[in-house]
Amino acid sequence: MFHLVKTEKTYRRVRRPRRIIGCLAMAAALVGSVAACGGGSTDKPGGVDISSGSRHLNLVAYATPKTGFDKLIPAFRKTEVGSDIGFSQSYGASGDQSRKVARGLPTDVVNFSVAPDVTRLVKAGLVDEDWESQEPNKSVPFGSVVALVVRQGNPKNVHSWDDLLKPGIEVVTPNPGSSGSAKWNLLAPYAAKSDGGKNPEAGLAYVTDLVRDHVKVLPKSGREATTAFEKGQGDVLISYENEAIMLKRKNGEAEPNERVDYIVPSETFRIDNPVAVVNTSDDIDAARAFVKFLFTPDAQRLWAQAGFRPVDDGVKAETASLFPGDISKLWTIKDLGGWKAVDKQLFGSEGEITAIYKKEAGS
Repeated sequence: MFHLVKTEKTYRRVRRPRRIIGCLAMAAALVGSVAACGGGSTDKPGGVDISSGSRHLNLVAYATPKTGFDKLIPAFRKTEVGSDIGFSQSYGASGDQSRKVARGLPTDVVNFSVAPDVTRLVKAGLVDEDWESQEPNKSVPFGSVVALVVRQGNPKNVHSWDDLLKPGIEVVTPNPGSSGSAKWNLLAPYAAKSDGGKNPEAGLAYVTDLVRDHVKVLPKSGREATTAFEKGQGDVLISYENEAIMLKRKNGEAEPNERVDYIVPSETFRIDNPVAVVNTSDDIDAARAFVKFLFTPDAQRLWAQAGFRPVDDGVKAETASLFPGDISKLWTIKDLGGWKAVDKQLFGSEGEITAIYKKEAGS
């Protein structure tokens, strides 16, 4: 076992045995991230060693899908094509993870919270320009919706986006400067209040009130936001539905967590979390095989069991009871003009929500 501290902002590729490359780079670059190297605890989801194999893949992902990959990777290892493929894994804030890969972190497969974090790698020449057309559903193997996690019994009587602006309500949501989940979290009320972007001033007014008066902490990732809420910060956690389900299950334990409840607002936002193969992979065939597996019916059922909404129509119908809630309007990124437009208008360096955070939250 070893511990290395990151001392540089760039990563240099060194020809070493595949296993060593993944573990050394992740240990050096991702202090504080979850990296499955050399027999660490994340190598054994469900008690199965997934690190060893004659071939090896480095998976770099945003923070929240670890519970899904803990099911998916062992299942892939049981297939003929995946039986000799070992894995190293790294999880963290989506934007931070993307930037690390762009700077040279050895990676074979990425799974990010938002498409612009993949686009960064396209611009860096690390992901094919046509990555969205290489797999079904624009290369999104699972998704979620934006939900509200509250304390047991919902003591603040929170049911809608308007309720978050009640006096004294403290809201936990991560920083959109580092976290993809924060962007989805804010797009849900923005879309609801702006009527899908038709009245952007109303949407921005809501976000301003929310950030200025109710958001008191700025975790870096969705998972850090969940941890902060678990430790007692805030009255409401804006989060992915799958994180809410995980919390309600006591992080996977058999008995439900009676300390929290969650609500899916009647107007909310569909979350699409894309996956892509890094074209500098040392084993691109293995990387593509793993990505294709994520869309199979067996894998889709495992995503559903982990709290993520499947994208396969048959599995959607089969698992619909796992995702209760009466959604009258489910906004999508397409409704707002797509990520290129949304990132420029709202979240880019000159974006309007970026400006709100700089002014109101000092971020």
